[in-house]
Amino acid sequence: MSWKCLLLAAAAVVSLLTPCLLRADTILNSPHDLSAVSTANIRSATESEVCLFCHTPHRANEVPLWNHRLSSATYIPYQSTTVRATIGQPSGASKLCLSCHDGTVALGMVASRPLPIPMRGGVTTLPAGRSNLGTDLSDDHPVSFTYDSALAAANGQLRDPAALDPRIRLSDGNQLQCTACHDPHDNRFGKFLVMDNTASALCVACHDMRYWTDSAHRNSNKSWNGAGLDPWPHTDRNTVAANACQNCHTAHHAGTHQRLLVHPVEEQNCFACHNGNVAAKNLAAEFDKPSVHPILATINVHDPAEDPVNPPRHVECADCHNPHASRAGSAPAPHAGGPIAGTLGINSAGLLVNPITREYELCYRCHADSVARGPAHVPRQFPETNTRLEFSTANASYHPVEAAGKNPNVPSLIAPLTAASLIKCTDCHNNDQGPGAGGSGPNGPHGSIFAPLLERQLLLNDFNAENPLAYALCYKCHSRSVVTSDQETSWKYHKLHVVDHQTACTTCHDPHGVQGKTHLINFNTLYVTPSSNGRLEFVDQGVNRGNCSLTCHGKDHNALSY
Repeated sequence: MSWKCLLLAAAAVVSLLTPCLLRADTILNSPHDLSAVSTANIRSATESEVCLFCHTPHRANEVPLWNHRLSSATYIPYQSTTVRATIGQPSGASKLCLSCHDGTVALGMVASRPLPIPMRGGVTTLPAGRSNLGTDLSDDHPVSFTYDSALAAANGQLRDPAALDPRIRLSDGNQLQCTACHDPHDNRFGKFLVMDNTASALCVACHDMRYWTDSAHRNSNKSWNGAGLDPWPHTDRNTVAANACQNCHTAHHAGTHQRLLVHPVEEQNCFACHNGNVAAKNLAAEFDKPSVHPILATINVHDPAEDPVNPPRHVECADCHNPHASRAGSAPAPHAGGPIAGTLGINSAGLLVNPITREYELCYRCHADSVARGPAHVPRQFPETNTRLEFSTANASYHPVEAAGKNPNVPSLIAPLTAASLIKCTDCHNNDQGPGAGGSGPNGPHGSIFAPLLERQLLLNDFNAENPLAYALCYKCHSRSVVTSDQETSWKYHKLHVVDHQTACTTCHDPHGVQGKTHLINFNTLYVTPSSNGRLEFVDQGVNRGNCSLTCHGKDHNALSY
């Protein structure tokens, strides 16, 4: 009996078996079984042989005994600014797979038949869909490149091929081909994967991503609540942990080609879950507020290989969050908490640090030495928009972000704050409906109704009636009853200025810091101009003592002492 007869007999026997007895690790009745006796959706109208759609025992045109006509297409390979491998045209097993999966050659076009084998329903080439990769492979996981120890070392986040799971097979010369992930004869795990990819087991068999072990995207068991769009339409798994890498990435037909992100717009890869339908808090809604980190203003500008301080000006989720490292939790000031773990920034000396250890280092990446950081919100006597320099501990005064403040006498502080306390940037710049503001919204400086991204209201203009809301941000830490008192407990002229003359806190005080003046004194030049003596000056003469030379609200202070 010929080998063809044996195969047909075996197929006939298998077809009579009940489904529960049919082995999963067989090509029979899988999508690769194009024979007429198959139960696959796409199959021949007449041909009952199974293997000949790919193989022939004689006169094969490629190893291994290849029978299907090869594509003559020229492909667009995967490209990325961070890829270290050299990726050219598909070769080896990948070229064989693409003879069907690029959609250019008829499925029934085999060397052992003089005419193409007809397919049911008039199908010729592979129909459009996820299995048809086309000739643009820039949105697919790269293939046909050398995966060796040198590449693993250069990349830094790939496992050495000597340590790979034996089910991941590299071809001659350590070439990674389609067959590293797919076994065309075994569909037990679906999509002909060589192993179950729950929790991205197949992905992390090669990709050893830094920080991934503790990441929320690896460990969270949150699931979709059924509202809105399915966050995982490309998988059949229903928790964040089960999807793991596939929460954001897809091996084929990626929306963002570089780094194979599911969606073409960066933040949509985050919003798919962070819209209140998987993650508990709706971050997407925060970016509709009047004051935001403007992630919606640019598309495909961010790049992991960009200049970390002076790239084309933009902000995206990935500028502040490392999705492979982000996790729940917070850290006391000034330390960096879980959501911003694994990010890079600029330290107090102006040097690049990766990863950050202080929250302010992340902020300094854009708001310090960057040349495009934008204008100040208040015109100042001593203008400075480099936040790193504003908070410098060499300054005469500063809010205690990097270190405890220099003034030991701050009687207005609300317990448990003391003059030795440290604060974070996010104590002031945060969601107006977040936990810090007493609300239930998400934490972090994503969006606020109060500019510039303030957690609570702080009016920057004079001639507003003083009340608990007008300067709520200041009153978060500084007791309103003490500040507005005319007693000696604090500087008694606060009441005269803020309450009686309706002078904003920021008209005299620069909340970040001032290089040469104590008590954060840095006048708003919109309201404060030189005195009749020609000077615009504050002179500190000790605790609650000093003199001012200035004109404010029409009143001349000619070296006026207090």
